[in-house]
Amino acid sequence: MKELITKTIDLQSGNPEEKREEIRAYFLKTWALDELLYTQLRDDSIFYHRGDSLRHILLFYLGHTAVFYINKLFLAKIIHQRINPEFESLFAIGVDEMSWDDLNDKNYNWPSVDAVRAYRDQVKELLIHTIDTLPISLPIDWEHPFWIIMMGIEHERIHIETSSVLIRQLPLEEVVSGRFGNTCTLSGTAPRNEMIPVKGDTVVMGKPSNHNLYGWDNEYGQHKELVADFSASKYLVSNSEYLGFIEENGYNTAKYWTEEGWKWRTYTQAEMPLFWRKKGNKFWLRLVAEEIEMPWNWPVEVNYLEAKAFCNWKTQKEGKTYRLPTEAEYVQLTRVCAVPDELEWETAPGNINLEHFTSACPVDMFALGEFYDVIGNVWQWTETPITGYAGFKVHPMYDDFSTPTFDGKHNLIKGGSFISTGNEATHHARYAFRRHFYQHAGVRLVQSETPLVIQHAEYEIDSEIANECESQWNTEDATNFDVQLAAYIKEQISHLDTKKVLDINTNTGRLPFLLAQSVAKITAIDFSARFIRMPIQLQENGFMRYIVTDENELVHYREIVIDSHLQEIAKEKIVFLQDNANNLKPIHSGFDVIIANNVLEELNNPIQFLQTIHQRLHKQGILIVASSYNWKKNNIPAENWLGGYKKDGEPVTGLDAIKENLQNTFVLLDKPFDLQKIAYISTRESSVQRCEVSIWQKKS
Repeated sequence: MKELITKTIDLQSGNPEEKREEIRAYFLKTWALDELLYTQLRDDSIFYHRGDSLRHILLFYLGHTAVFYINKLFLAKIIHQRINPEFESLFAIGVDEMSWDDLNDKNYNWPSVDAVRAYRDQVKELLIHTIDTLPISLPIDWEHPFWIIMMGIEHERIHIETSSVLIRQLPLEEVVSGRFGNTCTLSGTAPRNEMIPVKGDTVVMGKPSNHNLYGWDNEYGQHKELVADFSASKYLVSNSEYLGFIEENGYNTAKYWTEEGWKWRTYTQAEMPLFWRKKGNKFWLRLVAEEIEMPWNWPVEVNYLEAKAFCNWKTQKEGKTYRLPTEAEYVQLTRVCAVPDELEWETAPGNINLEHFTSACPVDMFALGEFYDVIGNVWQWTETPITGYAGFKVHPMYDDFSTPTFDGKHNLIKGGSFISTGNEATHHARYAFRRHFYQHAGVRLVQSETPLVIQHAEYEIDSEIANECESQWNTEDATNFDVQLAAYIKEQISHLDTKKVLDINTNTGRLPFLLAQSVAKITAIDFSARFIRMPIQLQENGFMRYIVTDENELVHYREIVIDSHLQEIAKEKIVFLQDNANNLKPIHSGFDVIIANNVLEELNNPIQFLQTIHQRLHKQGILIVASSYNWKKNNIPAENWLGGYKKDGEPVTGLDAIKENLQNTFVLLDKPFDLQKIAYISTRESSVQRCEVSIWQKKS
């Protein structure tokens, strides 16, 4: 284990070729650590089990970390050929309980463990070759090809931690201890906790764009907040301290719980934290791969809902107001305690980065100033739902890392745990989870005279998404592209009986809502989860909100509302999913109608799409294609253009090329026509393109 311990990399300074070797070593240690984690499974059959019913089987995560490298390198055009398109679709998208996740086992044809291992070997070989041959210069920033390599490595490190939680949730008989480092063997009586004053200050949060360490998009931008004086607990809440809440029937007393928390408690019938076990009169604690007699002086590990209920119980019991820290309060605590950042320490000043243990440890082992476990041991839940700082921008190569969590339902955890490595162990790390999820996360108490105010980001501020919402949902019907296209489609498919529809490139989802009353079932997919989370909000809540530019610094606050009848129809008939149109999952088949809505110009290989899309349709199924034929929009390689060039001295149009690629499998049903598409930029500015619409029927 010790030989695999490392820290994230300074991407600004040093010699380029030495930096290449440093990144190579960082990749190899990350890869080895990831594979070592799974040696704790009793045998390969356990890969097909779920630690959590709301997550994929463990095999998914073994494949996912490898697939991620290939998909991002391919998207960034660093590599130009996939290794295994089937795997790179199957293992592409993880789970955060979003509406677009479909965990129905019948939709997944899982390969053998050996096949996934063989695939991983291929990916490893390709990554080593890429690292060894890719041109390198310093600094390495967002636009640098090596940033994508770092993105894959840091992504894999996240999954080392999250997968350890899933393994921890498996039955004990399915795991083997002693294969992944050394757990802590120290336990005893918990120290008495106390509240220590922390001086308030103006806290500025956000990573500068030229920071020397890799960062996820949510870390950048800037947020300034005035933090009032507060008090924080000297120690993380221990198992012993939390026991009082259990013994006083806290899990069965509704008044301690938030409405969300009580619903969760009632549904799960929880009587204690997930990793606690009670055998007779004795408590035990489940670690990742073993059970030990309860170490009462270790930090309790709970979800946010339990943490909040504990605070409320303690408040009522003592007559003093207790809560969790806000993000800004936690940052101020790290400032007061002069917590060093990851590259600044020789040995980790807390139980973090796997430098000390592969489990939690006593709460009074690692002091920084007057406080203990300011970083490490277990993550600390905060009161703050995650959102982007002012100036937030998504990284184009991973546009759905953060934004799906900007829904007010994901709370930040801060400080890292014993198994947090790489970016997770840095000052600027910002990770968030659903409030009922378990990580290796616990509780630090806070008291403050200042009322808690949580700012919820209810309005979408991403200009690209907001402008698309405005274009699709708030323009007059007579000039609305989606309204006109929907009317045409309804007319053309009115004779069909089943009407199972696939809408590709759904964007913010106006078209499926328009079609929902006329068809039986719609699968609406988009490459970006950033966009489809908007129609999902509309589907779930009946409204969505966004902000668009009026003039310069003036803005419009928009709200789109649908009636309850359409909302119910949408819930029943529409499924929104994230997927890659050039590498669709096998489950996307058997459709009566497929709509390729301005998707050809978004694909790296539109030719491949046209030549294979018939496989997704029933006999005599309908294909509707709308395209502006703008092949330069996404820097599509010239050899993959559909028209817009001369061949043998003669012009080849987009329609010519579509006909050529569909002629063996489809018949053109009607004369193509143009539809105008207006894209909103501001109140006084928009762009216009003309899209050609053609309709095709699959040959019998």
